[in-house]
Amino acid sequence: MAWRQIITNTRIVSLPQTNSTPGFSRFFSKSPAYIVKVGIPEFLNGIGKGVEAHTAKLESEIGDFQKLLVTRTLKLKKMGIPCQHRKLILNYAHKYRVGLWRPRDDLVKTK
Repeated sequence: MAWRQIITNTRIVSLPQTNSTPGFSRFFSKSPAYIVKVGIPEFLNGIGKGVEAHTAKLESEIGDFQKLLVTRTLKLKKMGIPCQHRKLILNYAHKYRVGLWRPRDDLVKTK
């Protein structure tokens, strides 16, 4: 009986503390929707490091930025994109999907 009271009391006491912890909810919230439209050229320019040389090839083969975000290594390899550039494109695509990275605003051209 005493254990049940201790457990219920600690639950009641601990619940307000977890909600009032500053910054706690930010780890579990969704990434914000970006207002500025990002296309393949802006995405590749944001990555830099020579990846922007493949802009024309990726636009003609893939066409859509959302398709680029889910493209796999083998498809990029068949297009003739070097290994280091494939790795950069796939790493930054994953970071963009998760919401950890996006091209800088000054690189993105608003249409």
